[in-house]
Amino acid sequence: MPAIILDGTKIAAQIKTEVGEEVKELTAAGLRPGLAVVLVGNNPASEIYVRNKVKSCEQLGIYSEKHTPADSVSTEELLDLVDELNRRDEIDGILVQLPLPAQVDAKKVLLAVSPEKDVDGFHPMNVGYLSTQRPGLVPCTPAGIMEILRRSNIPVAGAEAVVVGRSDIVGKPIAMLLLNANATVTVCHSKTRDLPGVCRRADILVAAIGKAGMITPEFVKPGATVIDVGMNTVTDPEQFKEFFAGNEKRERDFAAKGSTLIGDVHPRVAEVAGAITPVPGGVGPLTIAMLMSNTVKAARLRRGERVGALSGY
Repeated sequence: MPAIILDGTKIAAQIKTEVGEEVKELTAAGLRPGLAVVLVGNNPASEIYVRNKVKSCEQLGIYSEKHTPADSVSTEELLDLVDELNRRDEIDGILVQLPLPAQVDAKKVLLAVSPEKDVDGFHPMNVGYLSTQRPGLVPCTPAGIMEILRRSNIPVAGAEAVVVGRSDIVGKPIAMLLLNANATVTVCHSKTRDLPGVCRRADILVAAIGKAGMITPEFVKPGATVIDVGMNTVTDPEQFKEFFAGNEKRERDFAAKGSTLIGDVHPRVAEVAGAITPVPGGVGPLTIAMLMSNTVKAARLRRGERVGALSGY
Protein backbone atom coordinates (compact mmCIF):
# COMPACT_ATOMS: atom_id res chain seq x y z
CA MET A 1 0.00 0.00 0.00
CA PRO A 2 1.55 3.36 -0.99
CA ALA A 3 2.42 5.84 1.76
CA ILE A 4 0.00 8.52 2.97
CA ILE A 5 1.19 11.86 1.55
CA LEU A 6 1.57 14.50 4.28
CA ASP A 7 0.40 17.65 2.51
CA GLY A 8 2.55 20.54 3.79
CA THR A 9 0.77 23.11 1.63
CA LYS A 10 -2.57 22.30 3.28
CA ILE A 11 -1.10 22.33 6.82
CA ALA A 12 0.72 25.63 6.13
CA ALA A 13 -2.61 27.16 5.00
CA GLN A 14 -4.26 26.06 8.28
CA ILE A 15 -1.46 27.65 10.33
CA LYS A 16 -1.62 30.89 8.32
CA THR A 17 -5.38 31.12 8.90
CA GLU A 18 -4.83 30.73 12.66
CA VAL A 19 -1.99 33.28 12.65
CA GLY A 20 -4.16 35.72 10.67
CA GLU A 21 -6.84 35.50 13.39
CA GLU A 22 -4.22 36.19 16.08
CA VAL A 23 -2.89 39.17 14.13
CA LYS A 24 -6.42 40.59 13.89
CA GLU A 25 -6.87 40.22 17.65
CA LEU A 26 -3.52 41.86 18.44
CA THR A 27 -4.01 44.66 15.93
CA ALA A 28 -7.45 45.40 17.39
CA ALA A 29 -5.70 45.69 20.76
CA GLY A 30 -3.33 48.27 19.24
CA LEU A 31 -0.34 45.92 18.96
CA ARG A 32 0.17 44.98 15.31
CA PRO A 33 3.09 42.49 15.00
CA GLY A 34 5.98 43.74 12.84
CA LEU A 35 8.73 41.98 10.87
CA ALA A 36 11.86 43.55 9.36
CA VAL A 37 13.74 41.63 6.66
CA VAL A 38 17.35 42.48 5.76
CA LEU A 39 18.32 41.43 2.21
CA VAL A 40 21.87 42.26 1.12
CA GLY A 41 22.78 42.55 -2.57
CA ASN A 42 21.08 40.78 -5.49
CA ASN A 43 20.93 37.05 -4.87
CA PRO A 44 18.00 35.84 -7.06
CA ALA A 45 17.09 32.88 -4.79
CA SER A 46 17.17 35.10 -1.68
CA GLU A 47 15.04 37.72 -3.45
CA ILE A 48 12.35 35.09 -4.15
CA TYR A 49 12.40 33.91 -0.52
CA VAL A 50 12.13 37.46 0.79
CA ARG A 51 9.36 38.37 -1.66
CA ASN A 52 7.35 35.36 -0.44
CA LYS A 53 7.93 36.33 3.20
CA VAL A 54 6.82 39.92 2.65
CA LYS A 55 3.78 38.73 0.65
CA SER A 56 2.77 36.39 3.51
CA CYS A 57 3.02 39.29 5.97
CA GLU A 58 0.71 41.37 3.75
CA GLN A 59 -1.81 38.52 3.49
CA LEU A 60 -1.93 38.05 7.28
CA GLY A 61 -1.91 41.71 8.29
CA ILE A 62 1.59 41.68 9.81
CA TYR A 63 3.49 44.95 9.35
CA SER A 64 6.65 44.32 7.31
CA GLU A 65 9.53 46.30 5.93
CA LYS A 66 12.46 45.34 3.74
CA HIS A 67 15.98 46.74 4.10
CA THR A 68 18.26 46.22 1.09
CA PRO A 69 21.87 47.29 1.74
CA ALA A 70 24.25 47.09 -1.23
CA ASP A 71 26.49 44.07 -1.88
CA SER A 72 29.47 46.15 -0.73
CA VAL A 73 28.04 46.63 2.80
CA SER A 74 30.50 46.24 5.70
CA THR A 75 29.97 44.23 8.88
CA GLU A 76 29.85 47.51 10.87
CA GLU A 77 27.13 49.00 8.65
CA LEU A 78 24.99 45.87 9.03
CA LEU A 79 25.56 45.88 12.80
CA ASP A 80 24.34 49.50 12.91
CA LEU A 81 21.19 48.55 10.96
CA VAL A 82 20.48 45.58 13.26
CA ASP A 83 21.06 47.80 16.31
CA GLU A 84 18.53 50.33 15.01
CA LEU A 85 15.95 47.57 14.38
CA ASN A 86 16.59 46.09 17.85
CA ARG A 87 15.66 49.45 19.40
CA ARG A 88 12.40 49.94 17.49
CA ASP A 89 9.46 48.78 19.58
CA GLU A 90 7.08 48.24 16.63
CA ILE A 91 9.49 45.67 15.11
CA ASP A 92 8.96 42.27 16.79
CA GLY A 93 11.01 40.12 14.42
CA ILE A 94 14.28 40.68 12.55
CA LEU A 95 15.27 38.30 9.79
CA VAL A 96 18.71 38.57 8.16
CA GLN A 97 18.50 36.63 4.89
CA LEU A 98 21.49 34.34 4.30
CA PRO A 99 23.91 34.02 2.60
CA LEU A 100 25.65 37.33 3.31
CA PRO A 101 28.54 38.60 1.12
CA ALA A 102 32.03 37.23 1.85
CA GLN A 103 33.32 40.44 3.47
CA VAL A 104 30.58 40.35 6.12
CA ASP A 105 31.06 38.45 9.39
CA ALA A 106 27.71 36.62 9.24
CA LYS A 107 28.04 35.08 12.73
CA LYS A 108 28.66 38.49 14.28
CA VAL A 109 25.62 39.98 12.51
CA LEU A 110 23.28 37.12 13.51
CA LEU A 111 24.53 37.31 17.10
CA ALA A 112 23.70 41.03 17.16
CA VAL A 113 19.98 40.36 16.60
CA SER A 114 18.19 40.66 19.93
CA PRO A 115 17.18 37.12 21.08
CA GLU A 116 13.60 38.31 21.65
CA LYS A 117 13.39 39.42 17.99
CA ASP A 118 15.29 36.42 16.56
CA VAL A 119 12.40 34.90 14.55
CA ASP A 120 14.81 32.46 12.87
CA GLY A 121 15.56 30.95 16.30
CA PHE A 122 19.32 30.85 15.61
CA HIS A 123 20.59 32.95 18.54
CA PRO A 124 22.51 30.91 21.18
CA MET A 125 20.08 32.17 23.81
CA ASN A 126 17.09 30.72 21.92
CA VAL A 127 19.05 27.50 21.32
CA GLY A 128 19.57 27.38 25.10
CA TYR A 129 15.87 27.98 25.75
CA LEU A 130 15.00 25.12 23.39
CA SER A 131 17.43 22.70 25.06
CA THR A 132 16.13 23.58 28.55
CA GLN A 133 12.43 23.66 27.49
CA ARG A 134 11.88 27.34 28.24
CA PRO A 135 9.63 29.60 26.14
CA GLY A 136 11.59 31.04 23.21
CA LEU A 137 11.72 31.22 19.44
CA VAL A 138 12.31 27.91 17.63
CA PRO A 139 13.86 27.59 14.13
CA CYS A 140 11.08 27.67 11.53
CA THR A 141 11.72 24.44 9.58
CA PRO A 142 12.00 22.16 12.66
CA ALA A 143 8.94 23.86 14.22
CA GLY A 144 7.09 23.18 10.94
CA ILE A 145 8.06 19.49 11.03
CA MET A 146 6.57 19.18 14.52
CA GLU A 147 3.34 20.78 13.25
CA ILE A 148 3.16 18.27 10.37
CA LEU A 149 3.50 15.39 12.86
CA ARG A 150 1.01 16.90 15.33
CA ARG A 151 -1.64 17.82 12.78
CA SER A 152 -1.31 14.47 11.00
CA ASN A 153 -1.87 12.63 14.32
CA ILE A 154 1.49 10.85 14.14
CA PRO A 155 2.44 9.80 17.69
CA VAL A 156 5.82 11.15 18.81
CA ALA A 157 5.94 10.20 22.52
CA GLY A 158 7.65 6.83 22.86
CA ALA A 159 8.51 6.67 19.15
CA GLU A 160 12.01 5.89 17.93
CA ALA A 161 13.14 8.88 15.84
CA VAL A 162 16.24 9.07 13.65
CA VAL A 163 17.52 12.39 12.28
CA VAL A 164 19.99 12.22 9.39
CA GLY A 165 21.96 15.49 9.42
CA ARG A 166 23.30 17.59 12.30
CA SER A 167 23.08 21.19 11.06
CA ASP A 168 22.35 24.01 13.52
CA ILE A 169 19.39 25.06 11.34
CA VAL A 170 17.52 21.73 11.05
CA GLY A 171 19.25 18.59 12.37
CA LYS A 172 20.08 19.63 15.94
CA PRO A 173 16.90 21.62 16.68
CA ILE A 174 14.53 18.95 15.30
CA ALA A 175 16.38 16.34 17.40
CA MET A 176 15.84 18.56 20.46
CA LEU A 177 12.13 19.13 19.67
CA LEU A 178 11.54 15.39 19.19
CA LEU A 179 13.37 14.68 22.46
CA ASN A 180 11.29 17.33 24.25
CA ALA A 181 8.18 15.56 22.87
CA ASN A 182 9.37 12.29 24.48
CA ALA A 183 10.72 10.47 21.42
CA THR A 184 13.90 8.40 21.68
CA VAL A 185 16.24 10.23 19.29
CA THR A 186 19.34 9.19 17.34
CA VAL A 187 21.24 11.80 15.30
CA CYS A 188 23.22 10.46 12.32
CA HIS A 189 25.88 12.10 10.15
CA SER A 190 28.71 11.36 7.71
CA LYS A 191 30.66 9.33 10.32
CA THR A 192 27.73 7.13 11.40
CA ARG A 193 28.49 3.42 10.95
CA ASP A 194 25.84 1.31 9.17
CA LEU A 195 23.62 4.28 8.39
CA PRO A 196 20.89 2.17 6.68
CA GLY A 197 20.74 -0.12 9.73
CA VAL A 198 20.38 2.79 12.16
CA CYS A 199 17.70 4.44 9.98
CA ARG A 200 15.71 1.19 9.77
CA ARG A 201 15.05 1.39 13.52
CA ALA A 202 13.10 4.62 13.06
CA ASP A 203 9.37 5.04 13.50
CA ILE A 204 9.99 8.66 12.43
CA LEU A 205 12.86 9.29 10.00
CA VAL A 206 13.91 12.88 9.30
CA ALA A 207 16.23 13.32 6.29
CA ALA A 208 18.12 16.64 6.31
CA ILE A 209 21.45 16.00 4.59
CA GLY A 210 21.23 17.90 1.31
CA LYS A 211 21.99 14.92 -0.94
CA ALA A 212 19.51 14.06 -3.70
CA GLY A 213 17.67 10.77 -3.19
CA MET A 214 20.23 9.39 -0.72
CA ILE A 215 17.64 7.74 1.55
CA THR A 216 16.55 4.65 -0.40
CA PRO A 217 13.99 1.95 0.59
CA GLU A 218 16.69 -0.08 2.39
CA PHE A 219 16.97 2.77 4.94
CA VAL A 220 13.28 2.64 5.87
CA LYS A 221 11.32 0.39 8.22
CA PRO A 222 8.00 -0.61 6.59
CA GLY A 223 5.25 1.72 7.82
CA ALA A 224 7.63 4.42 9.14
CA THR A 225 6.87 8.14 8.83
CA VAL A 226 9.47 9.81 6.60
CA ILE A 227 10.03 13.58 6.74
CA ASP A 228 12.07 14.83 3.76
CA VAL A 229 13.69 18.21 4.44
CA GLY A 230 15.94 18.12 1.35
CA MET A 231 15.56 20.49 -1.59
CA ASN A 232 17.90 19.50 -4.41
CA THR A 233 17.79 20.39 -8.11
CA VAL A 234 18.33 17.60 -10.67
CA THR A 235 19.47 18.71 -14.14
CA ASP A 236 21.29 15.58 -15.37
CA PRO A 237 18.99 13.41 -17.59
CA GLU A 238 20.62 10.18 -16.37
CA GLN A 239 20.10 11.10 -12.73
CA PHE A 240 16.55 12.18 -13.53
CA LYS A 241 15.88 8.77 -15.10
CA GLU A 242 17.24 7.00 -11.99
CA PHE A 243 14.75 8.84 -9.75
CA PHE A 244 11.69 9.45 -11.92
CA ALA A 245 11.60 7.00 -14.85
CA GLY A 246 7.93 6.29 -15.66
CA ASN A 247 6.58 9.36 -13.81
CA GLU A 248 4.86 11.04 -16.76
CA LYS A 249 4.10 14.35 -15.04
CA ARG A 250 7.71 14.74 -13.88
CA GLU A 251 8.97 13.72 -17.33
CA ARG A 252 6.85 16.43 -18.98
CA ASP A 253 8.05 19.07 -16.49
CA PHE A 254 11.67 18.01 -16.89
CA ALA A 255 11.41 18.16 -20.69
CA ALA A 256 9.98 21.68 -20.45
CA LYS A 257 12.27 23.14 -17.74
CA GLY A 258 15.41 21.01 -17.92
CA SER A 259 15.36 20.57 -14.15
CA THR A 260 13.24 19.20 -11.31
CA LEU A 261 13.27 19.27 -7.53
CA ILE A 262 13.96 16.23 -5.40
CA GLY A 263 14.42 15.79 -1.68
CA ASP A 264 16.97 13.70 0.21
CA VAL A 265 14.59 10.73 -0.03
CA HIS A 266 14.38 8.48 -3.10
CA PRO A 267 10.84 8.46 -4.63
CA ARG A 268 10.68 4.65 -4.24
CA VAL A 269 10.61 5.08 -0.44
CA ALA A 270 6.89 5.90 -0.83
CA GLU A 271 6.36 2.17 -1.54
CA VAL A 272 7.73 1.25 1.92
CA ALA A 273 6.86 4.16 4.23
CA GLY A 274 3.54 4.53 6.04
CA ALA A 275 3.51 8.30 5.56
CA ILE A 276 5.85 10.68 3.71
CA THR A 277 6.27 14.38 2.95
CA PRO A 278 6.55 15.18 -0.78
CA VAL A 279 9.11 17.48 -2.42
CA PRO A 280 7.95 20.03 -3.36
CA GLY A 281 4.87 20.65 -1.19
CA GLY A 282 5.97 18.99 2.06
CA VAL A 283 8.18 20.69 4.64
CA GLY A 284 8.96 23.76 2.46
CA PRO A 285 5.62 25.60 2.78
CA LEU A 286 5.72 25.22 6.58
CA THR A 287 8.90 27.28 6.89
CA ILE A 288 7.23 30.59 5.93
CA ALA A 289 4.06 29.72 7.89
CA MET A 290 6.18 29.18 11.02
CA LEU A 291 8.08 32.43 10.39
CA MET A 292 4.72 34.23 10.51
CA SER A 293 3.81 32.28 13.64
CA ASN A 294 7.17 33.15 15.25
CA THR A 295 6.65 36.87 14.50
CA VAL A 296 3.32 36.78 16.37
CA LYS A 297 4.89 34.69 19.16
CA ALA A 298 7.71 37.27 19.45
CA ALA A 299 5.11 40.04 19.73
CA ARG A 300 3.34 38.13 22.53
CA LEU A 301 6.60 37.28 24.37
CA ARG A 302 8.01 40.82 24.01
CA ARG A 303 4.87 42.79 24.70
CA GLY A 304 3.12 40.13 26.75
CA GLU A 305 1.94 42.24 29.67
CA ARG A 306 0.45 44.85 27.34
CA VAL A 307 -1.08 42.12 25.16
CA GLY A 308 -2.54 40.36 28.22
CA ALA A 309 -4.03 43.57 29.54
CA LEU A 310 -5.57 44.49 26.20
CA SER A 311 -6.76 41.16 24.86
CA GLY A 312 -7.37 39.11 27.98
CA TYR A 313 -4.84 36.57 26.69
